[in-house]
Amino acid sequence: MLRNVFLKNLRDQRRGLVGWSIGIVLLILLMSALWPSFGEIADLEAFLSNYPEAMRELFNLEEFTTGRGYLNAEIYSALLPVLFLVYAIGRGARLIAGEEQAGTLDLLLMTRVSRVGLVLQQAAAVAVGTVVLGVVLMVAVVACSPVFGLDIALGDAATGSLAMVLLGVEFGWLALAVGAVAGRRAVTVAVTSALAVAAYLLYVAGRLVDAVEPWLPVSPFHQALEGGPLGAGLPAAYAWMPLVGALAVAVSLPLFHRRDVGVHR
Repeated sequence: MLRNVFLKNLRDQRRGLVGWSIGIVLLILLMSALWPSFGEIADLEAFLSNYPEAMRELFNLEEFTTGRGYLNAEIYSALLPVLFLVYAIGRGARLIAGEEQAGTLDLLLMTRVSRVGLVLQQAAAVAVGTVVLGVVLMVAVVACSPVFGLDIALGDAATGSLAMVLLGVEFGWLALAVGAVAGRRAVTVAVTSALAVAAYLLYVAGRLVDAVEPWLPVSPFHQALEGGPLGAGLPAAYAWMPLVGALAVAVSLPLFHRRDVGVHR
């Protein structure tokens, strides 16, 4: 009889994690290998000054002349957040709403696993999978740094990975919560993706528009990317990301407990 949904999910996602890990390693390897070419550009600062001021401010291009600034601008400001969000939202949407649409959620609930326990174990599985990708990211950056002269310290690589993990966990847990309430995978992905896009638009607008700037701290992207994230240290704003995700899961528990679970075709 199935009692530990958490371990089952870890087994189920191991192949997917291998594929995602390989993709992240290849991305870091490719971007790191391009750094020596950028670093050798004569008058790089003058070249960057030709970019629009808004773009320089948004992507911190003033720091592009260092390996840390280069990675922050090239991958930590856009590519890596997208990858972590796609993974985490996909997992979160699959673990409740996906199981329900596939007709397997009823089987899980017929075991000794309670509804509350089911959601909490699924949330733990989302978090662990995202942490695994974060560790892979950190190791890849640390390994490539001396090879390509990026000069990335272990602490910087660790905090950069932590920012990506927390961002992914927040939206992964949001997807899990929405799926527990809605019961439809497509709806869950659409709603959570829309929230992610709105959060990013708020981040961009807050960096560029003075009237929106006071709302900038509300955006999870600002919380994750402000000051780095490579080299940002451990800002207090990091705590908001898992807190918001955990709150969403907590709100979904009584709603999921009372909801009739069925199979949607």
